[in-house]
Amino acid sequence: MTTPRSPRPRPSDPAPSSLEELVEAPLSLRERKKLKTRQSLRREAMRLFAEQGWEATTVDQIAAAAEVSPSTFFRYFPTKEDLLLTDEYDPLMAEAIRARPADEPFLVSARTVLVGLVRRIAAVERDELYRRMRLATSVPSVRARMLEGSGQPRGLLLDLLTERAGLAAPTLELRITAAAVSAALTETSLHWADGGAREDLADLLDRSLLHLQELGSR
Repeated sequence: MTTPRSPRPRPSDPAPSSLEELVEAPLSLRERKKLKTRQSLRREAMRLFAEQGWEATTVDQIAAAAEVSPSTFFRYFPTKEDLLLTDEYDPLMAEAIRARPADEPFLVSARTVLVGLVRRIAAVERDELYRRMRLATSVPSVRARMLEGSGQPRGLLLDLLTERAGLAAPTLELRITAAAVSAALTETSLHWADGGAREDLADLLDRSLLHLQELGSR
């Protein structure tokens, strides 16, 4: 007979000075233009994928539908797969993690920020997230790129860890931590999509990152 576990603590909502204000912060004209272009490319790509399938949709077609050149497409997305695997929220994540207490364990900071950010994104973009993840699970090249870490925030997380540690270069331990958090994000997203998005994505991520915290404390 197993002993019931006590309810796991849920991360508190990010402080307005870290996440909420960053999400609401006004963008410069240049940043707004870049954001509109990225969103237009992704929107047209998702429309074309739905109409004619992944394989039949080319970068040239996506660029033409968004009224930009193929070279502009590649300035925003290195590959077609990256349309599904990258988003506009990495800078928010980075700044929100930097705003956490410097002496707070990194996994606690990451869990608080990432769960809060995913909860906010899913509240307004759940259907698009699900469509993107369904493609990621069904298209072999996208799933392979996702599992190998391409397009994932591992590099950004490693930079943040190294910065917080006050080091010029990352240690092996920091690399492992960044890879573990990135893998948790990937596997949680795949699990969510494979399950038909019936569960709450933020709750699943909370559970995954809490598991990493518990492993680290053993």
